[in-house]
Amino acid sequence: MIDFQKALQDPGLAFKTPGEILQSKELSREQKIKLLRQWEYDVREIQVAEEENMVGPEPITLLSIHEALGFLGVFRDTERAAPTKQGGGT
Repeated sequence: MIDFQKALQDPGLAFKTPGEILQSKELSREQKIKLLRQWEYDVREIQVAEEENMVGPEPITLLSIHEALGFLGVFRDTERAAPTKQGGGT
């Protein structure tokens, strides 16, 4: 049983890959999107930290998260994308 609220705090601890989120039968489409958006934000934060010479865990790529979101019909809005590496809010 997936504890959605706990998984939302750190999707990388609850799932090995974005594909595992997509394959879950326990999660609604909206929950999957929220988890993937949170994971995207977390990966961006790790990238910023690494640029500041802080070592982080082996991250999932943004591409794999964007592909999973695309599978759910959610695509990046490149016209309104935030100019920061964090990409704006989740």
